[in-house]
Amino acid sequence: MRRKKQELSQEECIDILTNYPRGVLALIGDEDYPYALPMSHVFLDGKIYFHGAKTGHKNDAVKNNPKVSYCVMNEGVKNEGEWWYTFKSVIVFGKITTLTDDDEKIEKLTYLGDKFFPTHEETVREIDRLLDRTEVFEITIEHMSGKKVVEK
Repeated sequence: MRRKKQELSQEECIDILTNYPRGVLALIGDEDYPYALPMSHVFLDGKIYFHGAKTGHKNDAVKNNPKVSYCVMNEGVKNEGEWWYTFKSVIVFGKITTLTDDDEKIEKLTYLGDKFFPTHEETVREIDRLLDRTEVFEITIEHMSGKKVVEK
């Protein structure tokens, strides 16, 4: 971190990962091109989880290279009379894997669903309906840093 005054504490980083639902996952894609895509996630026990289909570009990238980064930002604030935003962001670097145990997948999907669906019953219905077609990804964090950014 070049600008130490802007560095967030580990507690602030964890707060952002826990309370802000979306980020951008960056993988190494076809022909070593970067491949970044928005994801909805849940942060549990020091790891990041999200779901997706069992086939596709993301899955191919995960299989070819487990190294990833994931970036999450808060909504930021723009004070009256100012043109710039001030926001906080977290970036993690780590390794991504695909969960294979159905019980573990159901557990993580339940946390994900309960974070986004209006009711737990809807979470259970969707898991029952889509489990066989759903992949659950886990990022084990190797390095994490956060920063307060003033855009001006």
